Amino acid sequence: MKVSEIADKLGGNVIVETDADPRAFYAGDFLSRVMGKAPSDSVWITVMGNVNVAGVAVLAEVKVVVVCEGVIPAEQLIEKCKEENIALVTTDKGVYECCRLVG
Repeated sequence: MKVSEIADKLGGNVIVETDADPRAFYAGDFLSRVMGKAPSDSVWITVMGNVNVAGVAVLAEVKVVVVCEGVIPAEQLIEKCKEENIALVTTDKGVYECCRLVG
């Protein structure tokens, strides 16, 4: 599923576009769990919007981050996602609904 398709399904906005085509999904906010459990080449669904998200995405080899519940990503997160080629999508929908719609 392409990044634009994910955003469309979530009624969200693509903040950082990439050519990612993830095949798996992971939802969670405990960064250590994400690092150990998120499948590589996946979509990470979270409510966290700080720059640490990009660092964890790199370590976990996550390709798309979806920031839910209307959280506005920090400018540092946006810039780091651009640098690391990580797609970033925002949505007002909750985590459960995002999982249901794209998972």
